[in-house]
Amino acid sequence: MTDRQKSLPVLTIGGYLGSGKTTLVNHLLRNAKGRRLAVLVNEFGDLAIDEDLIEAESENLISIAGGCICCSFGNDLMGALQEMQRLDPQPDHVIIESSGVAIPGAIVATMSLLSGLNSDGVVVVVDAETLRDAAADDYIGDTVQRQLSDADIVVVNKLDLITEESAASLTSWLDQNTRKAIQVPTRHGQVFPDALLGVVNSPKKGHAQDHSDKLFDSLALTPTKPLDVEAIAAQLATRSLGVIRAKGYLLGQDESVWLVQIVGRRWSVEPATEDHKIGLICLGLRGRLEREVITRLV
Repeated sequence: MTDRQKSLPVLTIGGYLGSGKTTLVNHLLRNAKGRRLAVLVNEFGDLAIDEDLIEAESENLISIAGGCICCSFGNDLMGALQEMQRLDPQPDHVIIESSGVAIPGAIVATMSLLSGLNSDGVVVVVDAETLRDAAADDYIGDTVQRQLSDADIVVVNKLDLITEESAASLTSWLDQNTRKAIQVPTRHGQVFPDALLGVVNSPKKGHAQDHSDKLFDSLALTPTKPLDVEAIAAQLATRSLGVIRAKGYLLGQDESVWLVQIVGRRWSVEPATEDHKIGLICLGLRGRLEREVITRLV
């Protein structure tokens, strides 16, 4: 048995804001089929695990039905990976879900400093409808292109939002811009683990570099009063306030809780359970987020 086979495999999932990483991770957990998966994420608030999967929750760890776990590592990725190695039994696979502005190759380079781990590859999730515009954008294009250059597998998500002709054109574009990475087409992040785990024979080694978080501002809001949630979501999605991504839970006018998702000009509002903590995170390019206007609105 080789050292690679003995070591703990780590899959890194990256992709720009709103591409569908959280949906993909939930789908992997829901279809683990006996695999013990460990998902590492910066903060639990960044990864909304489907509630029906959760068996128990503590300060740093969520236990998932079927033997999987979700671990919040904050800024200590190395410490979290070492903790995964000490678990008994060890996970079968570790999945790192990076932030939307992180460069996956830098995460792989950090992971390589620890013995007993091996990269199982980098998966980059992309929004089929907006990817090419994002890659050409003067402000965020460099981040998107750097993420793509690190990809061993590209999950082409949200194909239901484009035509077959556009999908074929996108496939050709990705062939030219990802060093022939494996392309996995899907809708709603529905990719089974067998299509991602253990399929890359020679993963890219990664490279140390800064992430792109200095390009972005964030605004955290915790309103307590009932709101017209749909009207607020529609306003935030106009791009006039500088919001490129928003996610959170707001109290509706009937005092029920609603999940709000905004990606560019697309928005959705759907019912949520009452035990969610009220709060909304808005992200935008540095200097372009209309913080005072958004605060008054929400």
